[in-house]
Formats: sequence, C-alpha cells, structure tokens
Amino acid sequence: MSPDQTNSLAIDANSLGGLKAAAKKNSPDALKSAAKQFEGLFINMMLKSMRDAVPKSGMNDSPAQKTYTAMLDQQLSQSISQRGIGIADMMIRQLKARENTIAPDASNLSNTPQAKVSAISNDQSPIQQMAKYQEQLAIKYAEQKEQALKSGGFFSGVSDFVNTVSEGAQKASDLTGIPAEFITAQAALESGWGKRQILNQDGTASHNLFGIKAGSSWQGKVAKVWTTEYVNGSYQKVLADFRSYDSYADAFKDYASLMTNSSRYQGVIANGKSPAGFADGLQSAGYATDPSYAAKLKNIIQNIRMS
Repeated sequence: MSPDQTNSLAIDANSLGGLKAAAKKNSPDALKSAAKQFEGLFINMMLKSMRDAVPKSGMNDSPAQKTYTAMLDQQLSQSISQRGIGIADMMIRQLKARENTIAPDASNLSNTPQAKVSAISNDQSPIQQMAKYQEQLAIKYAEQKEQALKSGGFFSGVSDFVNTVSEGAQKASDLTGIPAEFITAQAALESGWGKRQILNQDGTASHNLFGIKAGSSWQGKVAKVWTTEYVNGSYQKVLADFRSYDSYADAFKDYASLMTNSSRYQGVIANGKSPAGFADGLQSAGYATDPSYAAKLKNIIQNIRMS
C-alpha cells in the first residue's frame, strides 16, 4: 500500500482490498497507512453523528445537500487524520508491542477458546490484524445500518421524522392536553430527530423516542445502554435500563400515561400550553439532568413551528 491510499475511505471495498494486499507485505509504512485509515473512519463517523444531532430544514435538508455534505465530511475526515488526533499513533504502539511479544509454545496451550484466540492473534502481524479488524468493522457497520433501516431506526430528515410521528403525537396530545408539536419537539430532542435512538441488544430500535427509563414498576422489555447524565456539575457516562416498545405508537401512548399519571408532571400538564410552560415545567420536574434541557426544547419547538 502506498501512502497515497490513506486518502481513501476505510469502509470502501477498494480500500479494504488494498489494505489486505498490504497486509501480506507487513511493512511499517503499511501499518501506518492502515492506522491512518482507521483514524479517518473514526473521524468520519464522529462528524456524521455531530451533523445528525443538528436540526435541518429547507435547503439544508435536500438530497443534493446531503450528498455534498457527506463528500465534504469524507474529505475532512481524511485531511484531519493526516494531521492526526492520536488514535493512529496509539494503535501503532499497541500493535507493535504485541508483535514484539514472544508467543508461547503452542504445545503448552490449553484447549480453551481463550487460548485458541490468543494463538491465532499471535500468528498474525500487526498490519494483518488491522486489515482484519477494519474488514469486520465495515461489515458490522453495514449490518447495523441495514438493521436500523428495517426497524425504522433512521429517518431521512426533519420532515420525515415529523410526518412519521405526527399521528402518535396527536394521540398523546389528546390524552394530555399538551400541543402535539411540543410532544414532537421533545421526541426530537431526546432521540436526535430519531437518529440517536436507543437500540435493543440485537441492534433493533427500541422505539423509545422519549428516553424513558425502566424503573422497578416497568413490566415490559428493557434496553440496557450507556447514557450521558449531568451529575455533580459534570457530564458522566452511566449504564441504565430504558423501556423498549414494539412501535412508536406504543412509545407515545406510554409517554402520555407517564405525563398524566405521575404527580411530578402535573405542573407540565397544567402549564404545558405554552413553549415556556412546557419546557421549563419538564426541567423543573427533573425529566432530564441536562441544565440546558429547557432552552434546547424551546429552540426545537420554534424550529418545528417555522418549518
């Protein structure tokens, strides 16, 4: 593999083919190129996640704009990876350390699965390990994307999200008296317009658009995921149980039940006719730990009203 190949996208089939070919040579340049490719892939996925979290409407939500934005992100990710953010260097150090480790005599290994995995790993050069890992990553990425699409886990944009959840939001509005657009806005905030949904262990969507956790009284399915909470003045990662539903309709129905049956949200029901009353009421009731939750929610309500 030549250094120029680090400018190609790591999940591209041609790039993977080149990486496999370079793996046979096991040269230091090939290892560096593979690590840079992996870093570029990581940055590209990071940029995509950041863009997905930003509401889009009008010209910024057109298919053409999405295509050119994806092309820009790919170029940016490769450019940034050439300067490096430390991931490639870290992986090179770790793989070289493993290469310099003397493998134990295979005759002394036990027949446990762990021993067999270790033996296979020690037989592979760093660049071969990198090539294999990136191939597996590309396959896993494609499988997760396909599964999410089948389960309704992705939406094509703001309009698609709003149209898809409109019926459920209206039914929840009828039960709570909260305007449907406010409920839609909260679902958008909690799920990143449906693109940061909580997934079940098998990769399918939990349909939990409101981030409702599964307490001791919950008798339904549960999705266990890492989430970000604002604790003692800082953001922290916490492993938590969330409710999992069979459909978005079930999610809106359960949300309406939570709002109407929980005493802590009575203020939200009473003052939820205005954006400020709804958003501030949710934050005061402790629906989320994010100190900017109300401000973010008001902003999304305004965006929905203008779209």
